[in-house]
Amino acid sequence: MTQGWNASDIPDQSGRTAVVTGANSGIGYVAARELARRGARVLLACRSETRGKEAQTRLQREVPGADAEFVPLDLGDLASVRDFAAAYPHERLDLLVNNAGVMALPYGQTADGFETQFGVNHLGHFALTGLLLPKLLDTPGARVVSVSSGMHAIANIEIGDLNSERRYRRWVAYGRSKTANLLFIHELARRLAAAGSEVVAAAAHPGYAATNLQTAGTKMEGRATATRMVELGNRVLAQPAEAGALPTLYAATAPGVRPDSFTGPGRLGWRGAPAPSWRAKWTRNDIASERLWIASEQLTGVPYKKL
Repeated sequence: MTQGWNASDIPDQSGRTAVVTGANSGIGYVAARELARRGARVLLACRSETRGKEAQTRLQREVPGADAEFVPLDLGDLASVRDFAAAYPHERLDLLVNNAGVMALPYGQTADGFETQFGVNHLGHFALTGLLLPKLLDTPGARVVSVSSGMHAIANIEIGDLNSERRYRRWVAYGRSKTANLLFIHELARRLAAAGSEVVAAAAHPGYAATNLQTAGTKMEGRATATRMVELGNRVLAQPAEAGALPTLYAATAPGVRPDSFTGPGRLGWRGAPAPSWRAKWTRNDIASERLWIASEQLTGVPYKKL
């Protein structure tokens, strides 16, 4: 049952190790903090050293005695992803939360030449999960949780134009990247089951939560009026990051979470306690998920050797 589920319902996480990407702010920070509050060792995987260390200090102030550590990770640079995985210092990895992301940015490219939203939101996490897979497979009860969005519903992937080279529309590109998150979890869950692994791959989304994600694009372009409108919408309509993080925390820790499940806030997927969320039928298309998987292995150079 998810009715009324909140952070106080998170089971004891003592002895468990978690990696949370994008943990310096918003949903990622709240997820990392609450996992640490319940006893987990948490690695705050963030692109900015300044913001990452500030988040670590803030977390340890809010949760005295928390075992939390900033580790640099730039999902827009596959060399950084490889460095992170190669330097991973612990024997076990119980939980990988693929949370970091960008939204509706003007066209740009990652360090490896991929369209930014597809490159960061999907390919970076695809590579990270693959490189950390041996640790996950060796840890009983391990989970992978990818944070998607209800906005996946606006666009399916276009396998022949994954980098939006023919035409770039920021919101369509964002929707495609969030569809890619769900297709990745779908295919990962299928492959884990076929390999006889008990690792759980699940997805979640925050609904409409007030974070700095919504204003990143407008600020990059200097659109002050648009930024103010978004900030007003966040204040009036959105739920706080603490509530937006609950579906992720539920998928990461609640007993009985099923592989390839999709948890969101409330039945309407906007706000409320974690609940099973609607998802577009194309996000469970076996052919599409396999084609995206093969393309992602080729683009990142990260083969999932054990799957």
